[in-house]
Amino acid sequence: MTRYITITLQKRGVTAVAKLLDDAAPRTCAAVWDALPQSGQVYHGKYARNEIYNLVPAFAATEPGKENTTVTPIPGDVCYFAFDSDDLGNPAYGYEEAADVRAQDPVQRKAIVDLAVFYGRNNLLINGDQGWIPGNVFATITEGLAELAEACQSIWMDGARGETLSFARLEEN
Repeated sequence: MTRYITITLQKRGVTAVAKLLDDAAPRTCAAVWDALPQSGQVYHGKYARNEIYNLVPAFAATEPGKENTTVTPIPGDVCYFAFDSDDLGNPAYGYEEAADVRAQDPVQRKAIVDLAVFYGRNNLLINGDQGWIPGNVFATITEGLAELAEACQSIWMDGARGETLSFARLEEN
């Protein structure tokens, strides 16, 4: 049975629908589906180009690992990335919580999941500190990409403060 999720920018009132790619990324789809709903402050990608994402505490009982990975996501791709506070602890990234954890105890590592949505072309997942960052493509947007892309451009140009990116199950009626 095909499963779908909603991707919502709360403040902007925009929702898209995405199909889970259970055949291509079964472990990632299961981990995400079982953990929904997920919400967090939205960020706009600095390096990847046409990307919005949120950071949430790791939620999988077993980390899915790499599957259906890409470093060149296309419009409509929804990706999963696993990091720890060492990966995101550089204050230049602007993630105060990850930096705070690292500053309090350099040995303690906090697992963090990045749920990302790509809304335009010519994306490249490379980070100046770490190099290539492949993401697991676990869903593709099937409805509402144009409206979401317009809202994402607003985040880029007008700012992300106060905006929440939410992922939820789309239950059948």
